[in-house]
Amino acid sequence: MMRTRPLKVALLGCGVVGSEVARIMTTHADDLAARIGAPVELAGVAVRRPDKVRGGIPAELITTDATALVKRGDIDVVVEVIGGIEPARALITTAFEHGASVVSANKALLAQDGATLYAAAQQHGQDLYYEAAVAGAIPLIRPLRESLAGDKINRVMGIVNGTTNFILDKMDTSGAGYSEALDEATALGYAEADPTADVEGFDAAAKAAILAGIAFHTRVRLDDVYREGMTEVTAADFASAKRMGCTIKLLAICERAADGESVTARVHPAMIPLSHPLASVREAYNAVFVEADAAGQLMFYGPGAGGAPTASAVLGDLVAVCRNKLNEANGPGESAYTQLPVSPMGDVVTRYHISLDVADKPGVLAQVATVFAEHGVSIDTVRQQGKDGEASLVVVTHRAPDAALSGTVEALRKLDTVRGVASIMRVEGE
Repeated sequence: MMRTRPLKVALLGCGVVGSEVARIMTTHADDLAARIGAPVELAGVAVRRPDKVRGGIPAELITTDATALVKRGDIDVVVEVIGGIEPARALITTAFEHGASVVSANKALLAQDGATLYAAAQQHGQDLYYEAAVAGAIPLIRPLRESLAGDKINRVMGIVNGTTNFILDKMDTSGAGYSEALDEATALGYAEADPTADVEGFDAAAKAAILAGIAFHTRVRLDDVYREGMTEVTAADFASAKRMGCTIKLLAICERAADGESVTARVHPAMIPLSHPLASVREAYNAVFVEADAAGQLMFYGPGAGGAPTASAVLGDLVAVCRNKLNEANGPGESAYTQLPVSPMGDVVTRYHISLDVADKPGVLAQVATVFAEHGVSIDTVRQQGKDGEASLVVVTHRAPDAALSGTVEALRKLDTVRGVASIMRVEGE
């Protein structure tokens, strides 16, 4: 039998995502009630600009006092989609203190201070759900937290930012340069006026921190994630990738060390073979590849941003949290029992693609090969082209620690025959 008293929901933020959440709550009210076992009622909407027209939301629900809204005491669930660190953190912890569970899409806050939020939720017996914080509409957080809770996850690797994937895809398929592809992404609404958070990897790094924490049952903060943007990727890099049967993606990679005693989390551009499932992810789509002991290889794919897709993830969490409220139960909290250290980037072992500008004369290749050997980096293949006294040398290594590669590059720069290092890119997915 359905409970007649509605569960009351407070919405913090009514922008692109928040307005879609409100719309779906209204238009799908009967379906949501049937799935939850009780009606849900939008009890208040906190905004910064109260005079803005918001279709479908009664004016009496609009408020600029978010703190008063979450302190009301009759609110069952707070949906936070305002983003940023403050006042979001204070509002979420206040909601817990006043008996409300929280559904959030705030990747930055969760990556920077998720432990505080988890602790407050546990202290007050409330839920913290955040499916929408990573990869938009793609069901990913809940499978990692619940469906794979009995398995051992060893690696999570994915495309978790649609803007960067759109830009790199256009560079790959059309031959456009970075600036041209960025302009197209901006014109189509895929890139913000200031795209720094996306193209420099900050957005993906926050998501990597969240994914690593869940996958490896350890606390991983944003500061633990190695980050490298994709603004230096060139058409020449794509040409080299194609010669290797690869393409280039900005990847978030979270790995458990082979001995199981540490983890790493990193974001950077990488060449991946065209045979890898992530290579075929086009335009602004996201995809995450998971490797686990028992389940094997799994891939999650779909739209990773946008109002409606992100709202879909928010509403999925809202249904789950409301069901828990009715059953007087709680969903999974923080799982950080392993307390594994996060290793620095220098310990990461991978392959590398290195392009060098060198003098076109005898003995250059031997000098370069000697430097690689002296630093313990084994060469897989070499390609050399020369003309009019100048040449390019492309070296692909076997797997080696990042620290060894860094030392190699530093030594190469000191050779008189090396004019410059044109590009360095990791090779993943093999």
